[in-house]
Amino acid sequence: MIELTKLPIRHGKVPLRVAYGHFATNHSHINYYIDITYQKTRLSEAKESARELVSHFINNTPVDTILCLDGTAVLGTCVAEELTKTGFRTINQHQTIYVLEPEFNGNSQMIFRDNIQPMLRNKHVLILMASVSTGYTAKRSIEAIGYYGGYVAGIAAIYRAVDEVEGHPVRSIYSVDDIPDYASYDYRECPYCKQGRKLDALVNSFGYSAL
Repeated sequence: MIELTKLPIRHGKVPLRVAYGHFATNHSHINYYIDITYQKTRLSEAKESARELVSHFINNTPVDTILCLDGTAVLGTCVAEELTKTGFRTINQHQTIYVLEPEFNGNSQMIFRDNIQPMLRNKHVLILMASVSTGYTAKRSIEAIGYYGGYVAGIAAIYRAVDEVEGHPVRSIYSVDDIPDYASYDYRECPYCKQGRKLDALVNSFGYSAL
């Protein structure tokens, strides 16, 4: 079990829970685990997080579809409600916002079935993620949206360690500025591994597994 600490609230009412240590993701080794469980699963925190995220988007940004990664469907629904409530401009004929989760094939590629594709084709798609640390997953999402004929309306996350991905700014509630010593390393260059320090946990969008 790793020990989580709440950072002082600097943005809105949603605390950020973190743990310091040596962690491995699918793409890198990191020195902080960012826990976003409650923002993704607890309705009150999801609503507050949605309000904070939407405040970063300008009112002439068209959003037709929200593509929810990392298990952010609850948060994505709240974001859709906030975008609709504040009168954001949508261009689809139904004047509403689609909320989608991707499907992955055996090669870990995002796929969308025939009945879902119209929700992407010629639509402005907001990519919603729990966190953007390396930008790798965001890049895959951008490629998938383009493949299915959509347009990237933006990238939003609870936490970000990078400012932009493929020219698209990443909007977030928290950033690396809130954790100044946050670091991400290629596993082959990880200083903790070179020091012989063992991993504390394996982490991904679902959470962590302590070692």
